[in-house]
Amino acid sequence: MSTTRSFFALRNTVSKARLHTTRSLCENAKPSAKDLGISRVGVLGAGQMGAGIGLVAARMAKVPVTFVDANPVQLEKSSKFLQALLDKDISKGRLTGEEKEEIMGRMTWSEKVEEFNSANFVIEAVSENVDLKRKLFGILSEVTTPETILATNTSSISITNIAAASSRPEKVIGMHFMNPVPVMKLVEIIPGLATDENTLKTTLGLSQAMGKVTTTSQDVPGFIANRLLMPYINEAVIALEQGIATKEDIDTTMKLGTNNPMGPLTLADFIGLDTCLAIMRVLHTELGDTKYRPAVLLKKYVDAGWLGKKSGRGFYQY
Repeated sequence: MSTTRSFFALRNTVSKARLHTTRSLCENAKPSAKDLGISRVGVLGAGQMGAGIGLVAARMAKVPVTFVDANPVQLEKSSKFLQALLDKDISKGRLTGEEKEEIMGRMTWSEKVEEFNSANFVIEAVSENVDLKRKLFGILSEVTTPETILATNTSSISITNIAAASSRPEKVIGMHFMNPVPVMKLVEIIPGLATDENTLKTTLGLSQAMGKVTTTSQDVPGFIANRLLMPYINEAVIALEQGIATKEDIDTTMKLGTNNPMGPLTLADFIGLDTCLAIMRVLHTELGDTKYRPAVLLKKYVDAGWLGKKSGRGFYQY
């Protein structure tokens, strides 16, 4: 057998084994965090994604959560945001006041990454910047126990690359949540080249304990969701840039013509145009195909600070 065939045979064997692990967990009853040996979850980054991740861990998996963010303003904003979300559920009869207090009581906020020393599972949810993520995973390796699993919420960056900055790459895995986290059911799980089976199994189990459905992707640029979604959004921006149609007509066509809940330009505004651009740059750089080249108009909007809903203006005004 040639070297090339041997490589693909090995890769297929590993993929089949991981698929078996995924199917086995899906067929079993929903595990608890305690069953998985997880007594505390750490969330690094208290922005919109991090806040949502921590909330579903505290609410659905009923596990204590520690948020860490270097920005004290962001920590306070996160706490108020989560309280508002829970108050909204109370007003709709989905939650009682007592349950809200229990959930909030499971969550703590800190500026110090050393607070993760008691966490069994840490999820990084900072901006989509490979250098920043690698730096933080080096730090996480130092402040957490050797058994602690380190997950990244990256939406496109190589897990293997991030894991290489850690002293224990076998404990590093991709855990890509969808936005908004409390609403969207899916989590993409992405093992890196060195990720071991126990890390994969525990991550799948925790995802289920958080009430999520999982899919497993190979460690390739964009994984499954963004490999398909971002070129679609990028092409919609190019259509707008070239004057093929107005933003309203582009979105209406895709909503009513293909039964999507929202059009691609509205969706881009909700994701964040800076995030869309960052992912397209990863796809273009890593895959080297011109079909992934970011739209010029997308870069202009980001340069202007028009990042979508979070900044008050993107393709639409909010």
